[in-house]
Amino acid sequence: MRQCSLIFTALTLLTSVNGFKFMAKWNMPTQAELRSAEAVKDQFGDRKLVVVTGTSSGLGRKAALALLRTGQYHVVGAVRDLDKMETICELDEYPMDHFTPMECELNSFESVRKFCDDLKEWKGSKHVDRLICNAGVYQPTLPYAKWSADGHEQTMQINYLSHFLMISELLEDMSEVSDARVTLVGSVTGNDNTVGGGGVYPIADLKDLKGFEAGFANPVAMADGYGFIGAKAYKDSKLCLMMLSNTLHAKYHKKTGINFSSIYPGCIAESPLFREKRDWFRKYFPIFMKYITGGFVGEEEAGQRLFQVAHDPRCAKSGIYWSWNGGPREGRGAEALEKDGQISGSGGAGGGWDSIFENDQSGKVNDIDQGFKLFDASTKITGAEWPVIKTVTSPCPTLKVVGAISAQMIEKEELKRMTEMPGFDATTGEVINKPKITKRQKTKLVAQKVVGFGVRNTLGRVGGFLNRRLLGHVPETALTGSFQDEKPLDLAPVAAAQETKPVQVAAAAPAVAVTTSPQQTVTVVKDEITVESPEIFKTDTQLIQEAISNEVFEKNGKEQKTNVMA
Repeated sequence: MRQCSLIFTALTLLTSVNGFKFMAKWNMPTQAELRSAEAVKDQFGDRKLVVVTGTSSGLGRKAALALLRTGQYHVVGAVRDLDKMETICELDEYPMDHFTPMECELNSFESVRKFCDDLKEWKGSKHVDRLICNAGVYQPTLPYAKWSADGHEQTMQINYLSHFLMISELLEDMSEVSDARVTLVGSVTGNDNTVGGGGVYPIADLKDLKGFEAGFANPVAMADGYGFIGAKAYKDSKLCLMMLSNTLHAKYHKKTGINFSSIYPGCIAESPLFREKRDWFRKYFPIFMKYITGGFVGEEEAGQRLFQVAHDPRCAKSGIYWSWNGGPREGRGAEALEKDGQISGSGGAGGGWDSIFENDQSGKVNDIDQGFKLFDASTKITGAEWPVIKTVTSPCPTLKVVGAISAQMIEKEELKRMTEMPGFDATTGEVINKPKITKRQKTKLVAQKVVGFGVRNTLGRVGGFLNRRLLGHVPETALTGSFQDEKPLDLAPVAAAQETKPVQVAAAAPAVAVTTSPQQTVTVVKDEITVESPEIFKTDTQLIQEAISNEVFEKNGKEQKTNVMA
């Protein structure tokens, strides 16, 4: 009797925490599954399987080494250069029995899919316990976009889109294990509620995602559809990663038990991430971060932080943005000079192992509606196929009986309700009385374009001259490596411009120059109006002619009315 009571209590506790999810794995193992489990035991032992992208340098390299040192993980390094990875393994003395490098070029969706297929074949029935999306590029000095093998802007594809696709490929496999974790490396620059993210231009902002909704293919280089800025492409990609973490938490955490989180490991000023910056920046930026702001974090400490989120039991939470306490220059003083600016622990920028905390994110990151919109657009761009995962529910016999009896009645009543659509056209299904653009709004568009032209050709020219003289030339390595040449603007696959449904344009602001190539410049005007899409693409001459004709028409109408009254 006492044993039955204990069993009942245990079941009660389990169901109160995870519902009936644990019942999904109550299947009698077959002989083939038992043999497969023995093979997995021989290959991996009791180690968890971790996939880390970008382990050949920087943050990923140090995080992989920290994972291996515990003896609790087998690490798969997803890298584009296997020869370089082999050299790193020799330098860092990786235990090769527990580290497996695999080729994965994030500039190609085909390569990402092949990596996932190779991984599944290699690991057999062993499930992935951790996925760390770390690899990234930063190309802030580029005057124009470089393109991936798939025709997408490289920074966004490498940092965000290819990781998006990889998660979709591995999600179902990871749902089979307990305490599975997906960690995405974010950045303070993607959070505009901080000085680094909200006080330094350009600001991470996806606006209404017009670039993504148009297919984000060459020559569309930015998520918002406007002109390319290398630094903004990086910040936008980090914003996308942190939004993705929140969206995956909302969509899949309760169904799969997987913990989704993002982190900011600190400013790794000596990281290879800055390899495409100018020489003077690479020389003086680490000094500035070490001795002026105190925000410097070494690769070793940053790697420990990324490792912690994958390993620490306290990090078995979902929907969290992890950071480390401390702050710039806190408690540093002369000790910073003695240790060359590198202090591990609470004295450094962000602190050590015990100073980890759940940080706040900006309103943009927490915009769940925009997050789902981003998720849908990214799915179309990458061709990702997300698994259908059903929540395991209580096997209630009463529900089964009542549901079987009422199913036909419910379907009949719902079909009856759906025959009426109040407020919609009965034949087309479109909303009745759509708003139209006003003459005042048309005139405002023309005025903003004229002002923008003047600013661009005065202050803009002076700023460009000073930039070239003071900052020097962009390194040659930063200008090469595009998989495609930029396509002419008239070939842009802007599907949104061909539709006739209303579109919402961002709040009014001065016109900004958008450079799509060294030879091509267009002026984009933003206005808070609801219009039919083709109206936005009328020429300046057409808009001015319409404004003038409307003024003449109104004047003549007033004169005629005066004559009649006389």
